[in-house]
Amino acid sequence: MFDPQPGDSGVFDFEEIANELLEQGERVSPAELHGCLAGLLGSMGQVSPETALAALNQALSLDLHGELAERVQQLHSVTAAAVMDDAFEFHPLLPDDDEDLAIRTESLAAWCRGFLAGYAQGKVSTGATGAAVAEDSAEALKDFAAIAQAALDDDQDEEESENSYAEIVEYLRFAALNVVMDSLARREDAADDDQGQLH
Repeated sequence: MFDPQPGDSGVFDFEEIANELLEQGERVSPAELHGCLAGLLGSMGQVSPETALAALNQALSLDLHGELAERVQQLHSVTAAAVMDDAFEFHPLLPDDDEDLAIRTESLAAWCRGFLAGYAQGKVSTGATGAAVAEDSAEALKDFAAIAQAALDDDQDEEESENSYAEIVEYLRFAALNVVMDSLARREDAADDDQGQLH
């Protein structure tokens, strides 16, 4: 999913995070959790891992603690770095490709639900619920809402289904990056305006 950072090996293992969530009594998918972190980045920008964890807990009605909370904070830090990386290293955290396609499709939908929940929570946390959303971002958010309802099409042959899945994953990567970049550009413009008013 990600290129692990030094010392971060295993942080992004989908199954391991899924098991830790179950151990804490949480039914959320690692995909939804990661989508939420990405959505928070899209509306809050670069915040501390602690702030991101608090917003994620609120957005998804979770109470992550202990080693899992630390792991999620690491996941946030590396996701934030990947989003800002010029090499486009950002990837949604999804099950491995050898997992059943129906499960991967379900995780894809969960990732989009998480992104929308995180994006909305970030808007609330920053008091920007009434702020305009860039046209490209608004279009991407609508697409995410549609993908959040996705299910495997039994009428499609396996190869077509695999190709469709891969295309949607790739679309999500760049759509999520665009939402984050649009939001960042708007915040920078707002900061420049504030600076201009101070002089």
